[in-house]
Amino acid sequence: MKRIFFLLCLTTAVVHAKLNVVATLPDYASLAREVGGDKIDIVTLAKPTEDPHFVDARPSFVVALRNADVLIDGGAELEVGWLPPLLQNARNPKIDNGKPGRVVASEGIHLMNVPTNVTRAAGDVHALGNPHFAVDPIIAKAIAQHIANSFAAVDAPNAATYQANYKKFEATINAKLQEWGTAMLPFKDQSVVAYHDSWPYFAHRFGIKIDIFLEPKPGIPPSPAHLAEVINQMKAQHVKAIIVEPYHDRKIAERVASATGAKVVDFAQFPGGLSGTDTYVRLIDKLVANLTSALK
Repeated sequence: MKRIFFLLCLTTAVVHAKLNVVATLPDYASLAREVGGDKIDIVTLAKPTEDPHFVDARPSFVVALRNADVLIDGGAELEVGWLPPLLQNARNPKIDNGKPGRVVASEGIHLMNVPTNVTRAAGDVHALGNPHFAVDPIIAKAIAQHIANSFAAVDAPNAATYQANYKKFEATINAKLQEWGTAMLPFKDQSVVAYHDSWPYFAHRFGIKIDIFLEPKPGIPPSPAHLAEVINQMKAQHVKAIIVEPYHDRKIAERVASATGAKVVDFAQFPGGLSGTDTYVRLIDKLVANLTSALK
C-alpha cells in the first residue's frame, strides 16, 4: 500500500509539474505569461531597464538554462554577445535549435533594415536586420503563437489551455490595435527623434517617422558635431519629441530638447521598463500615451 501511495503521489506531482521556461528578454517573458498562465514557471535573463545588447551573464543563468523545458530567444543577433556561451555551458539538448523547446521569436518575421554591407565602421549593426521587432503588436501576436505551439508540443496535456490563452491574447491585441491606431492617427507621418534605432517596427505600425537619431551610428555615443546636426534637422522639420530608453543618457536628450523646444519622451522596449507596464498591452498603452501627449 505504501508503494502504491508513493507512486500515486509521484504521478500527481508529474501531472501538475509546471513547464520551466527561460526568456532572454522581458517582452518574450510577458508574452509567455499570457500564453502559459499558471502552467509555467519563468525566468527572464535581461532586466527591463537593461540594454539587451549588453546583459551581464550570471552563473544562475546557466542553471536556469540547464533546467529549462523551453527557451525563448530572438534569433536575430540581439543576444549574440552573451547568450551563446551560456547555452554552451548549460548543455541542455531540449532547447537546442530546431527542438520543440526552442522558440525563435523572429521565425517567419520580415526583419527591417537589413544592411547590405556590415563593417565595424557602421556601428552596432545586425547582419540579419533590426532585432527590436516585438514592439509591433502584430509581430507580438506571431511570437505568442510560436510560444503557444512550443508549449503545446512540450506539454501536450495542457495544449488546449495554451491555445485558448493565445486566442484570448490575440483578441485583446486586435481590439487594442484599433484603439492605439485611432490615438496615433492625428500624428501620421510626423517625425520623431530617437536615441537609438530601436523603433522602426513601432514607427511602421503606427505611421510615424523615426529616422533621426542622437547616436551618429548604432551603439556609437553622440558627438557634439552630430548633435549640432540633429538640432538643425529638428528645427527644420519642427520635431516635437525625442524618445529615450531607460539605459540611455537622458541628459543628452534634455540638452537637445532644450535647444529645439522638443519634449523628451520616456520609452521602453520591455514591459516593466516604465512604471505601470507590467504586461505587454500596458507597455504599448504607455508608449502610445506618452508619445501622443508629447506630439499634441
